[in-house]
Amino acid sequence: MSSGSGGAAGAETFTGAEAVRAQRARILSELLSDVDSLAATAVATMRAEIPAYAAQSEAFLADVRDQVVRQYRGKLAVLLEERTVRPEDIGYVRQSAMRRARAGVALADYINAFRVGQQVFWDSVLARAGRTQAGREAALTLAAPVMRYCDVASTHAAHAYQEFQQYAAAEAARETRDLLETLLAGAVPTRGPELAAAQAHGLCPDTRTPLLVVVAVVLDPYDMVARGPDRGADARHAACAALARTSARGGGRTLSVVRQSEIVAVPVLGPNGDAEELCDRLQALNESLRADGIVLAMGISTVGGGVAQIPRAYQEARAVIDFLPEDGGVAALPRLTPFQYLALCADDTARNLVDPRITALLDEDRARGGVLTATIRAFAAADLNLRTAAERLQIHPNTAQYRLRRIQERTGRSLRHINDLVELLVAIALQDSLPPTNPERKRLAAATNELQAISDVRSFP
Repeated sequence: MSSGSGGAAGAETFTGAEAVRAQRARILSELLSDVDSLAATAVATMRAEIPAYAAQSEAFLADVRDQVVRQYRGKLAVLLEERTVRPEDIGYVRQSAMRRARAGVALADYINAFRVGQQVFWDSVLARAGRTQAGREAALTLAAPVMRYCDVASTHAAHAYQEFQQYAAAEAARETRDLLETLLAGAVPTRGPELAAAQAHGLCPDTRTPLLVVVAVVLDPYDMVARGPDRGADARHAACAALARTSARGGGRTLSVVRQSEIVAVPVLGPNGDAEELCDRLQALNESLRADGIVLAMGISTVGGGVAQIPRAYQEARAVIDFLPEDGGVAALPRLTPFQYLALCADDTARNLVDPRITALLDEDRARGGVLTATIRAFAAADLNLRTAAERLQIHPNTAQYRLRRIQERTGRSLRHINDLVELLVAIALQDSLPPTNPERKRLAAATNELQAISDVRSFP
């Protein structure tokens, strides 16, 4: 049980446990049924107490009210389930904080508005506690978890607000956007503000500093049909700000720009940079943004040697996004082998070149659980060592030997012949890179696991 319920245990020394729990559930249920009016009261109070909010438009205040409703519902969910705050409970905070910053609201006013919202909520808790001992004790059990929720949410909001302010200051400089367009056009800045901006982001024109290009697209941000087109811009700017703060170890501030419907970032790896490590950071960033309700499809290029490689890297990053499923994710070229990439790009002609006997075996094996396909992968990963492959499959070597004979009988290919083994592995990769559902968009997720067997074949006897 959470520490919130621990407060209930202390109160139960005065009143029966069931009575306190019943009152606690009643208070929270009443609050949940009255969220809309509570939010309206909170916004009216903000308007009365905070001049910066009183001066805003009705559309702005309607957006504040929507934020407060989501905030109250998320907090009540945490209290009703007696658990700690999760990222998805405060996912709305990043977007709302950035919208307030874009509207010109000062951080002090934003935090003050947050405080007002919490005060209205707590006053409502006390009002519903009533005059009974059980009701008062139930309210006391809510004090600590309510404070913890407010601390987490307000800290998250302040960080998001400051992050956007830092981003906005950089984004406001036209040189940053102009610099990106210059680099994508294949030109090199030589003087003036663009050169200064390039140097500030570690993009020195006269060096071959390794770098990547990241292209990200926001997918269906916040149900734009229902909530309005500005939500898409909010999500793009939030993601762009986060990318600007993501750099490789040893790298500086990342050039990151919203470019029409996409976000383009150029992180510099630096002298000690590691492309794999940076891909891990970008993967973690993508998951963090998803928890905040921002779903991205992100493509990462191969490593380029200097700013002259940026146009090529940009085209790579854009193209690899097509390998992602419809719900987004990260497609990172530095994580793929050349063979994996070729399999992902294969067309129907490549699949038609596969021997029909192999295709028939793989189709039948997939329907039966894929034991033969697993045997092929394991045999390749074990460097053609039958006993090692059997151990990894947790079967007897005789069983593994039987499967090899069966594969050879059905396909005419011997797994002990390198050309035959490669042909079988290619056929597996091509088949699984186009699953029956959504064949053109889910290549990466389906193919990568199957292609791992290829990269595991280090040498052959």
